[in-house]
Amino acid sequence: MKLQVNGIEHDVDAPPDMPLLWVLRDVLHLTGTKFGCGIAQCGACTVHVDGAPRRACVTPVSTVEGKVVTTIEGLSKDGMHPVQRAWTELDVVQCGYCQSGQIMSAAALLAKVPAPSDADIDQALSGNICRCGTYQRIRAAVHRAAEFGKA
Repeated sequence: MKLQVNGIEHDVDAPPDMPLLWVLRDVLHLTGTKFGCGIAQCGACTVHVDGAPRRACVTPVSTVEGKVVTTIEGLSKDGMHPVQRAWTELDVVQCGYCQSGQIMSAAALLAKVPAPSDADIDQALSGNICRCGTYQRIRAAVHRAAEFGKA
């Protein structure tokens, strides 16, 4: 099948029911998307499919054929997406394992809601678990990224 990932078309030889996560990591060698729980509960594997956040661990690869998939590697060429800039500026990361999923969910939120409230942020990122508990820094970084987006 043909997959459009991070602006590049790939010919992928994988079973249609193989989770997108494993195609990204094991076939395309894009390891920024993390495996967390395997049941779409933690958000570590969040990617964008046609701009919307999607849990790659439970998404059969066949369902994204003909759609645009964006991983953390494709969010920006230079790591300067407003969300990535804000994450760095506010030193959000502690262990970092969940952060690619957090960033992808935050970027999807800001694409729809350019100036989110705390409630908007909490709702949009409620499915992303951070075992280190950096939620306050995550929320602050989303607000900061919204400010960057206005510049």
